[in-house]
Amino acid sequence: MPAENNPAAALREAATTAGATARPGPVDDRSAVCVLVGDLDIETLPPAEQALDEALRTSPLVLVVDLEQVGFCDSSGLNLLLKARMSAKSAGAELRLAAASPTVLRLLELTGADTVFPLHPTVGAALAAPR
Repeated sequence: MPAENNPAAALREAATTAGATARPGPVDDRSAVCVLVGDLDIETLPPAEQALDEALRTSPLVLVVDLEQVGFCDSSGLNLLLKARMSAKSAGAELRLAAASPTVLRLLELTGADTVFPLHPTVGAALAAPR
């Protein structure tokens, strides 16, 4: 499906590859996807934090965080995701993680965070999952 017909693909294509950058955007009137790119560590968190905040300001019922292009995540990146989850919950939204790399999945498993976040293999699966 061409990117212009697939909002999640269009968001992914709009993301840059330098540092931990992100592009939030609405998918429909109920969902938003935030694409994170690069490493999530203490030095690269501000753009990711800003994008997650912007995505939540669109008042989605579901916020999908696309981690496909995140190669590394340390404890500060995990803390950012946990804070975003709490912010989403406070706003009445559900935060879902999608397409996490094996490295990021390992961090989630080691810390037990895999039991806190709904994990999905793709953005499409995360968007299609029942609320």
